[in-house]
Amino acid sequence: MIEFSQQEQYQVMHGVLNERQWRLYVATEAKRRGTGGTSQVAREAGVTRKTIRKGLQELEAGELYEPGGRIRRKGGGRKQATVKDKTLSTDLEALLEPKGEQPRLVQWTTKAMSKLKEALKSQGHTIGETAIRELLKGMGFSLKANKKTIEGTVHADRDAQFQQINRTGKAFEAAGKPMISVDCKKKELIGTFKNNGREWQAKGQDTTVNVYDYRSIADGKAIPYGIYDLVHNRGFVNVGLDHETAAFAVESIRRWWHSVGKALYPTSQELLIIADGGGSNGARNRLWKMQLQQLATQTGLTITVCHLPPARSQME
Repeated sequence: MIEFSQQEQYQVMHGVLNERQWRLYVATEAKRRGTGGTSQVAREAGVTRKTIRKGLQELEAGELYEPGGRIRRKGGGRKQATVKDKTLSTDLEALLEPKGEQPRLVQWTTKAMSKLKEALKSQGHTIGETAIRELLKGMGFSLKANKKTIEGTVHADRDAQFQQINRTGKAFEAAGKPMISVDCKKKELIGTFKNNGREWQAKGQDTTVNVYDYRSIADGKAIPYGIYDLVHNRGFVNVGLDHETAAFAVESIRRWWHSVGKALYPTSQELLIIADGGGSNGARNRLWKMQLQQLATQTGLTITVCHLPPARSQME
């Protein structure tokens, strides 16, 4: 037989009864206890004395059942903000900058809840962020994240450049010559900082990290430079701690060649590099070209570089 404490009994009943049934239940318990019962039940059940008094009134009036199975009387409940404040919707809409093509099935705004709340407050409206959020949903607004769709100006020789890269790549692949794609990846602070994802840990044990991601409290900044072997489908990452420079980019390629590439291509005397048009390996970066020439001289490789057209990435 399962035994419940008084508090556990209230928790169980609160979880299975609707709002009106719960109110009548605690009112019945308070009436059963007699004098002081209202205060005792209010403390034990975690309800207000007003709730219990309302239930007692319903018991005395014989209102045990509501026609149609309603929980509240018709018209009961908190009034909507727009009912109490006639100009609220108009003023809120005037603050927004609707986005989206016409006709708008869905609209969205870039204004934060806190800013909308302050602006409405300055106009004499009293409303919380939750109510603003509900109003926005009713007006057809929704939360939207930024989308990367603006690619920049399409170069006149865009297709011709891609065709050139394709022809050159196929020739290297057919001959079994090394062909790599290079790119500097997202920089990360080194230290006890938060990363996305979760891991299994024993109960009571947590991995604690810094509250703020400030560079001043970091042990340094990791700069990963990625090298992808297109022939063998293998990746190589060289991590630097200084700056993303052309010297660092070429040093990463040098380390790949001596650590991996030379063993995979022992007889090859040529190397194809596919890179973005900007950054440390940019098409107009003179230091990049000079460092590549030094690498070619040191290794005896004939290095061919194909740059992607402007505003295009390695994933296209």
